[in-house]
Amino acid sequence: MDRKYMRQTLITPFIVMSLLVFILIGLLFTVHPLMAALAGVIVIFIVVITGLMLKKSLIRSELYLDNIAVKVSRGNKIAINEIPIGMILLDESDKVEWYNQFIREKIDRPILSDSINEIFPNLLNQLKIDGVVEVHAQYKETKFKVRYAADTHMLYFLDETERVETFEVFEKSKPVVGMLFLDNYDEITQNMSDANRTEMNSMMTNEINQWAAENHIYVKRFSSDQFVIFLNNRILAELESTKFNLLDRIREKSREKKTHLTLSVGIGEGTDDLITLGELAQSSLDLALGRGGDQVAIKNTAGGVRFFGGKTNPMEKRTRVRARVISHALRDILIEGDNVIIMGHKRPDMDAIGAAIGVARFARMNNLNAYIVLNSYDIDETLSRVMLEIEEKPELKEVFITSDEAWSLMTNRTTLVVVDTHKPDMVIDENILNKASRKVVIDHHRRGEDFISSPLLIYMEPYASSTAELVTELLEYQPEEHKLTRLESTVMLAGIIVDTRNFTLRTGSRTFDAASYLRSHGADTILCQHFLKDNMETYLQRSDLIKTVQLGTDGIAVAHGDEQTIYDPVTIAQTADELLSINGVEASFVVARRADDIVGISARSLGEINVQLVMEALGGGGHLSNAATQLKGISIETALLDLEDAIAEQFRRSEE
Repeated sequence: MDRKYMRQTLITPFIVMSLLVFILIGLLFTVHPLMAALAGVIVIFIVVITGLMLKKSLIRSELYLDNIAVKVSRGNKIAINEIPIGMILLDESDKVEWYNQFIREKIDRPILSDSINEIFPNLLNQLKIDGVVEVHAQYKETKFKVRYAADTHMLYFLDETERVETFEVFEKSKPVVGMLFLDNYDEITQNMSDANRTEMNSMMTNEINQWAAENHIYVKRFSSDQFVIFLNNRILAELESTKFNLLDRIREKSREKKTHLTLSVGIGEGTDDLITLGELAQSSLDLALGRGGDQVAIKNTAGGVRFFGGKTNPMEKRTRVRARVISHALRDILIEGDNVIIMGHKRPDMDAIGAAIGVARFARMNNLNAYIVLNSYDIDETLSRVMLEIEEKPELKEVFITSDEAWSLMTNRTTLVVVDTHKPDMVIDENILNKASRKVVIDHHRRGEDFISSPLLIYMEPYASSTAELVTELLEYQPEEHKLTRLESTVMLAGIIVDTRNFTLRTGSRTFDAASYLRSHGADTILCQHFLKDNMETYLQRSDLIKTVQLGTDGIAVAHGDEQTIYDPVTIAQTADELLSINGVEASFVVARRADDIVGISARSLGEINVQLVMEALGGGGHLSNAATQLKGISIETALLDLEDAIAEQFRRSEE
């Protein structure tokens, strides 16, 4: 209580009452002087006694207030020093001017006059950003939540170490669901004797069960080639640190039996909902298989995907059961709709055009109208030679339409077939893709994270040499009334030749079967060579690129173009192919400018080095032995440095 206020409260009424009494005595004196005099003496005596008592009361009250003030001051001091909240007062130069006992206990050294940025780097800068109320900071093992009072230049620290640790324990305990799939198990074991099949089955099951027991994972087999696993985030982090060595263990065990059995794993994480985790795990497994198998794909509810493995080329499937099933399923889907629109990737190559022509013939075999989207600005020199031949075939010429024409032809029942790509941003016209409600994807590239949404049918086989090979197999199961023409067969064969580099790369027995089928339908190898001829300028450009090649001791050859020269994507790819013919080259990378703001990188490998992972690190993709990427807004020199870092990182992971 304020001393002045207290005095006014006690003394003022006393004075007022005394004055009133003296006024009454004065009035009494005019009536009865003797009684007034006697009353005055009595009143004076009472006033003196009351005044003395009031003075004593005031002294006692002030002593009480002094005692209270001391206690409050001591309490404030104790509270400031012992309250479980840290306080640091800063001066004008952001140096520590004062701090309480809480900070003294948490920071085990004197910090007076030290800059706050030396103790907590960048802390004050974060707090001074508009809209930021609090930030998190850490000193050694202690974690703080920090608030800043700008008017007093005071920092307040709340110890949240226990809360953070509890949250981390909770996060590590979150459930994770995984799906394991033995690639090609049925095909590998179908011709085995019962004894060998049982031995193989027992060996793989024991290996998986042993790995699960070592890592405290629950595993359950629910079919001949599939397992389901249950674990948590802590165990998943440990598995990631080992790069999922189960893949290597299965591969080595398989080699001991002289087979080529590998494992694919799909994992879902990021939520407590088991149904969602199961769906993520299955989606991840599909993604891993779509990329060729022998790898792990981990999907999070936030949308991120992480990959491990993918060290081997996908094994060619000897059985054609899937091709027959897909052929019939595609026929049913096309018949359910009306017309068919076919579209490849931007700047389509021979494989994309060959596959598109094959799908168009597939539709006409089933009496459906089909159209291929191809704009004039997407036609390079190689395709221009093909289009000159097509111009002479009216039946085939009318199949090719522009993006605008395709847009006007589309209805709710139109089926859009995308060939030789599965990435939305790679198609010739993304607007057409977005308009289509019925979509089919046919591709031979390893599946990437970006994928066309909600397709009715997906036919992706990374083992295949080309999309033209896949489409050729689909045609074999359709009616023979409308056979492939000589020109259609030739373009499709040219697509296979380009993607296999004259049947030297990614070529399996089914590739030759497809080529044989096309040859039997009139494919002209001489015309193929005419389509694939180079002009003198392209030949010289390719030679200029090869002149710049640098061959490392690890078998990697890197060539690059001039900063001011624009190269055709086909020229870049052909140069990468040609570099593989040099003795000692295991993988080749060609970096050149494709347009004013785009630098393209084409990568090729003989199989020992996974160029797909290198290109994925730079935002691209492809196959283990054939991949590419496009980099926007950078120079050739910067692209070479980024490529060097990506290659080094891939080698580091391989060594691990």
